[in-house]
Amino acid sequence: MAATEGPAAVAADGAARRDRAATWIGLLAVAGLAWAYLWVDAARMAGMDMAGMDGMNMGQGMGQGMGQGMSMGPGMAMTSPSPSPWRPEALAATFVMWAIMMVGMMLPSALPAISLYGTMVRKHRERGSALPSVWLFAAGYLAVWTGFSLLAALLQAGLEQAMLLSPMMVSTSPWLSGGLLVLAGVYQWLPVKEACLAKCRAPLQFFLTRWRAGPAGAVRMGAEHGAFCVGCCWALMLLLFTAGVMNLLWVAVIAGFVLVEKVLGAQPWAGRWIARAAGVALVVAGVAVMAA
Repeated sequence: MAATEGPAAVAADGAARRDRAATWIGLLAVAGLAWAYLWVDAARMAGMDMAGMDGMNMGQGMGQGMGQGMSMGPGMAMTSPSPSPWRPEALAATFVMWAIMMVGMMLPSALPAISLYGTMVRKHRERGSALPSVWLFAAGYLAVWTGFSLLAALLQAGLEQAMLLSPMMVSTSPWLSGGLLVLAGVYQWLPVKEACLAKCRAPLQFFLTRWRAGPAGAVRMGAEHGAFCVGCCWALMLLLFTAGVMNLLWVAVIAGFVLVEKVLGAQPWAGRWIARAAGVALVVAGVAVMAA
């Protein structure tokens, strides 16, 4: 009997390892594609900004030259109003940018939970691959962040309409920048932040208390896990407006902090220290920005 169980156990273990490897490779590839898109989009926007600056300088030069011989009336202004950020195509492009950005930022930090879910799926059934359920769980997780992306796109359109963002999506108001930093810093100390972060840090406990079988259960659990992640990270995501939504260095810094807060913060000695120390630093930075 042992002779027949040994090879079967080895085969099952090999299949589990292949599933885990395929899960990590596939999800990291998706995150990598998201970062590649952001890189190309940031380069495109930088090129448009440079072209706009060149056009502005040319217009100023023409205006000065014309001013030597004639004055320009109101109908001959060299500037034109900026297009409305509420146009359907502009709003759709902003939403797509935020959705892809959330994939690149949040998917790597969710990989441990997604991989653990695949392991538990395999243990809950005798045979078959866990990969379909894993991708359904990931889809539920990303669906919640897609909903957040829609709200972020609407907020960005409102800030652009109020002329609080530059064309490169950087805050033009020290009060907005400082206020967002203070908001994120204070939120780091609130019990709701700690409660949501605890669920993200302990995926095993999350699955043990909220397990649901089947494809619908995979999507629902992914959405619930994503909701907890939004609950602990939404204020940090709004900091993208302070240094530029398409400032990829700033995007990487925030994504890296989220990863550290979830992974290293799971250690008892580091959990609250990381969150609260970051909160103090953010509040100090926000006050300094507003004071300056």
